[in-house]
Formats: sequence, C-alpha cells, structure tokens
Amino acid sequence: MSSKSVVVHPDADSLAAAAAARLITKIVDLQAGGGAPRIVLAGGGVAIKMLEHVRESPAAAAIDWSRIELYWGDERYVAPDHPERNELQARRALLDHVPVDPAKVHPMGADTGGPVEEAAAAYAELLAEQAGGSGVPAFDVLLAGMGGEGHTLSVFPDSPAVHETTAGVVAVHDCPKPPPTRISLTLPAARAAAEVWIVTAGGAKAEAVAAALGGAPEVEKPIAGAVGRERTLWLIDREAAGKLPGS
Repeated sequence: MSSKSVVVHPDADSLAAAAAARLITKIVDLQAGGGAPRIVLAGGGVAIKMLEHVRESPAAAAIDWSRIELYWGDERYVAPDHPERNELQARRALLDHVPVDPAKVHPMGADTGGPVEEAAAAYAELLAEQAGGSGVPAFDVLLAGMGGEGHTLSVFPDSPAVHETTAGVVAVHDCPKPPPTRISLTLPAARAAAEVWIVTAGGAKAEAVAAALGGAPEVEKPIAGAVGRERTLWLIDREAAGKLPGS
C-alpha cells in the first residue's frame, strides 16, 4: 500500500541539503541491493540547489555513478544551450562533476527546428524501450517540483496534459508560465515510480500544498495526482507548510 508523509524543514536551503542527503542514501541503498537506480530529475530552484548539495557532499563518493539511470520529468522546449533548459542546469549543478555514464543519462529533446511533438514521441519511444517494450520504466524515485497554482512536471491545472490517462509523455503548448512549449511526463507516468518526492518551498506554495494534501482533485491541483506506487514524500519548508492544519 502506498504511504504518504510530510517532512518540514526550516528553510529552502536546509530543505535542499536534507533532500540531497536523503537522495544519496536512497541511491546507495538501492545499489547495495544490486540495483541500478532509475531516478527522474526535476527542474526549479530548490531541485537544482539539491543537486548542488549532492555534488558538494562527501557522501556522494559512495555512489557508483556508472550504475545509475537518469531521466527528466519535464523540459522546456528551447535551444540545446538555452540557460532555462532543465538538463543544462542539472549538468552544471551536478552531472558535469561526477563520472556518470553518458549512455545512461536520458535528457528530453531540445528545439533544433523540429516540432515538439516529434521530440515528445522520441522520448516516449526511449522510455518504452527502457520499460521492455511499452509504457515507462518502473522509476525508483521521481523528483517533482510544484508551482504556486499546483502544477507539477509541466502538467498545469485543467490543461490537456492533466486529462491524459494513457500516454506517458506529452507535448505541452500554451503553458501559462513561460516558456510556453514543453515536453512532460504525465501523471500516469509519475505514478509508475515506486517513490515520488515532492520538493517545494516558499509561502507562495502554501495554499496549493494544503489543498493537495487536503484532497483537492488533480484536475485543479495536478500535484495531487503525483503519487508513488509505494510512497509519496512531501519535502517542504516552513513557509510552504504555513497553511497546513496545525501549522
């Protein structure tokens, strides 16, 4: 049975540091059990700061970086060298500094002149191959951020993506938050993960955090639909927890 838990940290930086330590421990434990962990990375300020803390942690030396598969939950469909690409930010924060196997790092496509639908289809095909022919892999940990209106990945409230029930990857147009064109995993794909870790901070997120944990429908607060098969872990700071009961 899937469990849900909430861990509150004093501020955004301590949240990022603690989440980094938690991720290192999880990866090491999975590798100790003989696995090659499948981790889905997120964009956003706290998630990228978390990767910087992983890079800076002495404990990261315990990770076998050649034995880990890395994916992304969503990506801005911009040029390969655009500073807003989640992949580029993750590489600068961590991946360029550790001996990852390039063949096991799976970024979403960038805008090189083709339609975003082709890039989304290519990522769906890659994930299906990784999953053994269809669907998406059984991710070990999917890291997810959250916007102030409750979006996660690039799945926004009452958008076509939030109504998707079968596809694992979609092209996203007309995002209310720029850039407007993106590629995203869907909520069904997120629910393929054993664990979903929602990492978010700031008072602007407090209302959406309280609504999602209070049972809001995913059409209104997509983050409510990001639920792990075994565990859903909310990692937030005090400001983001500000409207939870008893806060």
